[in-house]
Amino acid sequence: MLSRRRFLSLTSITAGASLAPRIAAGQRAPAPQVPDLPSIAALPSLRSLARPISNDERLARVEKARKLIAAQGLGAILLTGGTSLRYFTNISWGLSERFFGMIVPAKGEPFFVCPAFELDRAQEQMKLGPYAGRADIRIWQEDESPYALVAAGLKSLGLATGVVGIEETVRYVFSDGVSKTAPALRIVSATPVTAGCRMVKDAHEVELIRLASRVTLNAYAAAYRGLRAGMTQSEYGALVSAAHARQGFSGGGGVQVGEFSARPHGSISPQTIRDGSLLLQDGGCAAESYSSDISRTFVCGKPTDKMRRVFDLVHKMQATALAAARPGVPLEAIDAAARKVAIDAGYGPGFKYFTHRLGHGLGMDGHEWPYLVKHNMFGWAQQLTAQPGMVFTNEPGIYLLGEFGVRLEDDMVITGNGAELLTPQSPSIDDPFPALPL
Repeated sequence: MLSRRRFLSLTSITAGASLAPRIAAGQRAPAPQVPDLPSIAALPSLRSLARPISNDERLARVEKARKLIAAQGLGAILLTGGTSLRYFTNISWGLSERFFGMIVPAKGEPFFVCPAFELDRAQEQMKLGPYAGRADIRIWQEDESPYALVAAGLKSLGLATGVVGIEETVRYVFSDGVSKTAPALRIVSATPVTAGCRMVKDAHEVELIRLASRVTLNAYAAAYRGLRAGMTQSEYGALVSAAHARQGFSGGGGVQVGEFSARPHGSISPQTIRDGSLLLQDGGCAAESYSSDISRTFVCGKPTDKMRRVFDLVHKMQATALAAARPGVPLEAIDAAARKVAIDAGYGPGFKYFTHRLGHGLGMDGHEWPYLVKHNMFGWAQQLTAQPGMVFTNEPGIYLLGEFGVRLEDDMVITGNGAELLTPQSPSIDDPFPALPL
């Protein structure tokens, strides 16, 4: 699935599309030149601050999952390649047509099902996590069924019948294969377990998201010092990427210019920054796989009075949402608080100008459970409320098609008695960045 950040990165690259006629077939467009900016050179490396997640922490996650599996009336859950597998095991495994999976039972040890020719690679990956030297790995040859191994493994755990949860990103062909091979099993969603673990962050996870947010805001501020009329999207984006790299992280931020900023997820149209252009920047990086997601709106030159008014309104919407966020509050109420500010100012009704939800969960995925929007359900009759340790984006926006759009996005953690932004709010459209580096 193409993430918003990846889309915006790609759209910024298209700013160089006008070079295509001058590039011979098979050649690549030249990378944008990055000026030697003092603001980027002054950024310190923050790489050493990123503490890896330990094996003991991952095993504690598995134990929490076991409790949730039992509480949901499941016998086990099944994971394949993706973020949840990495969350529990530190195994990074891409999806393919060949089944590689982990089965976590409520009782008993997890086991893995792996293509035989991938065994060495799987064991290499497992050395990086809590199952090094202790994993129960069951292999299948190319002419054998991996689902028979899943069914046999479940049966050996006393789960020939019962309920098995499937992690939400598992491909249908895999869950269907298990279902047909073990028809006495009932297959349901494992989201209450996996999201139940991942949506509440511990102090270490919040620390990593805070660090990633710090790096990204530093990068934005340093690149802003090099903003000049005549730049393309890709040229400005190269500054942002270089500023992330200077701090020891891979990251970036796509920028949408002028009327294209009124499209929340941007445009593929090549764009050039002019004097007076409003720019909406969105991007981030990851610290030990934990993401930042930050948006800033600013102007090349002097903003108009209307730009200032809309910026100030969005700033108020963000602050209002922050004040509304606290433990026990329904998540939809946090969105509603910001949306009311927009409607009261004449930017309504509903989603007319504030066209998207207030925010999304943030962690190892840039977008993950839960979400700040009305009817935020997991698929059962339960309204989600804010809990300490939940991390969201707080990103209200007002989008005026044909003119410009303003979005301010900071990452927000629910605390014991309220909420905290992990980075300072943008002070004003005239002074969009606080004194940095953070």
